[in-house]
Amino acid sequence: MAGGGGRRYVEHVPAPDLSHTTREPELDDHFRDQCGVFGIFGHSEAANMTYLGLHALQHRGQESAGIVTSDGEQLFAHRAMGLVQDAFTQDQLSRLPGKVAIGHVRYSTAGGSHIKNAQPIAVDYAHGSLAVCHNGNLTNAEELRAELEDHGSIFQSDTDTEVFVHLVAVSKEIAVEDRIADALTRVKGAYSLLFLTEHAIVAARDPMGIRPLCLGVLPEEKDAYVVASEPCAFDLIGATYLRDVEAGEMVILDGGAPRSVRAQLGAPQRMCVFEYVYFARPDSTLGGRSVYEVRRAFGRALAKELPVDADVVVPVPDSGVPAAIGFAAERNLPFDMGLIRSHYVGRTFIEPQQSIRHFGVRLKLSTVEPVLRGRRVVVVDDSIVRGTTSRKIVKMVRDAGAREVHMRISSPPTQWPCFYGIDTPTRSELIASSHSVDEIARYITADSLGYLSLEGMLSALGGDGRFCHACFSGQYAIPFTPAHKRQLRLVGV
Repeated sequence: MAGGGGRRYVEHVPAPDLSHTTREPELDDHFRDQCGVFGIFGHSEAANMTYLGLHALQHRGQESAGIVTSDGEQLFAHRAMGLVQDAFTQDQLSRLPGKVAIGHVRYSTAGGSHIKNAQPIAVDYAHGSLAVCHNGNLTNAEELRAELEDHGSIFQSDTDTEVFVHLVAVSKEIAVEDRIADALTRVKGAYSLLFLTEHAIVAARDPMGIRPLCLGVLPEEKDAYVVASEPCAFDLIGATYLRDVEAGEMVILDGGAPRSVRAQLGAPQRMCVFEYVYFARPDSTLGGRSVYEVRRAFGRALAKELPVDADVVVPVPDSGVPAAIGFAAERNLPFDMGLIRSHYVGRTFIEPQQSIRHFGVRLKLSTVEPVLRGRRVVVVDDSIVRGTTSRKIVKMVRDAGAREVHMRISSPPTQWPCFYGIDTPTRSELIASSHSVDEIARYITADSLGYLSLEGMLSALGGDGRFCHACFSGQYAIPFTPAHKRQLRLVGV
């Protein structure tokens, strides 16, 4: 509580933690982004608006959600496991007062799936109260954590986000924005960050701009500004997109127009190209590019590089749809929805005791036999990770009567794990790291398989090479730490 020696932020205790449930990889064999962040300054319904913003960013993380608000004197927090709509009730939102808020949806990469790792993290320290939420991964988190613990810091979570809190607390700078800037000089890796104090929001993006972060304004509210991982979060609340937060930039929202500080400069720009492949919502615009248009361009480029005689082009919904539209248009082939996705599949399900073949995939996808029967089908997806889901999809399409099944992937083979905020399998689990395209085609039982080349992908992005594509190329933007070398089995290199 405020005043005296008590706690200066208030956190409401969430419902029991159900995080012991496990992920079912067969449901969705995709890379997973770590999180989405949202913040708003100067709105009378800050908590409600943050709730809506997080709902629009739900695709970026489904394990936990949290909101921290400020009434100008103290912080109020609520975090819970599960989806946004399950984590918050109207009563809980009403207990988050103030005109300033930050929020977070999480899919764990660093740190396990547990309420202690839910964000935003809120703490009291010698200079006041502070909350922080983070999208990305720090590559030197282990070293910093060990150093901080040697000097007496006590960590309460497993997530690398907490490193930021301790670095701010031990900084010798005076003003909070200077303390944050000082902390950022110590970290390496990918981050889009929102800090909340009693009076301000500080948004920061890493020097390479690996993870996205955008700034917007609510035209009908004087001096009400918003910041989010993607501008699709602005559309739901009626905010107007202003611009991306630049790589290495800090934006301070504390009343009036946003203030910009170039905290770190000089690093090459390396935005994550997988945002365009899969992570971002297709109605978002990142780096001045429509995600939908980019994905459609990927499909056109794929059709030029790897044409195939076929009767119909079918996407793997939902992320394969724009690329399939582009592929069909380029080849002058019919586009049709031969696979239908269920939108009601949660994180867990009760599997029948008697085995049902391909149960996991059938729970998520079903076939439309009139579209597929007797036809040569091109199935377009955005990526193949392990290959297990693709194998089951090909089998389902054949079972629906397809005469031929040709798989086309609108990105290059994923051969390398990511250390910058994506939950990737180990390299040994990435099928393309140890198998040729022909071998993968035989494994998934497709008549043919083709991937978009890295050159074709970058050309579809306008020939701009300012992207991180390490998961495809193995060209990592940030030097390895010993921990990363162990994961890559590159010890001694």
